[in-house]
Amino acid sequence: MRRIDVLGIGFGVFASGGIAYLLLQETGLDSVTAGIWTQVALVGGLLGWIATYALRAVTQTMTYNQQLKDYEEAVLQKRLEELTPEELAKLQAEIAAEKGEREEKGEGSGEF
Repeated sequence: MRRIDVLGIGFGVFASGGIAYLLLQETGLDSVTAGIWTQVALVGGLLGWIATYALRAVTQTMTYNQQLKDYEEAVLQKRLEELTPEELAKLQAEIAAEKGEREEKGEGSGEF
């Protein structure tokens, strides 16, 4: 996100708070009550935004994590494509041997 975007969002939130305040006053609320309800709405919105941020951070679905995952997959794919047929066959044999060892030990079968 660019700086101008952050400034625009900040100005938009500030303006929406002022508009909400004026609308609440127009509906007949006194200035103190309108101010309190405007603050409740803005704080509620802030807490909601923080909750979505925390959820994305915990589940690792943030943009950085996704970019890192995509990069790692691309690097592994490129390395796999660069392997010679002999190296690829050797790697597949190693994977099959590891998989066989895990199955013998009972790991990875979904049993707890």
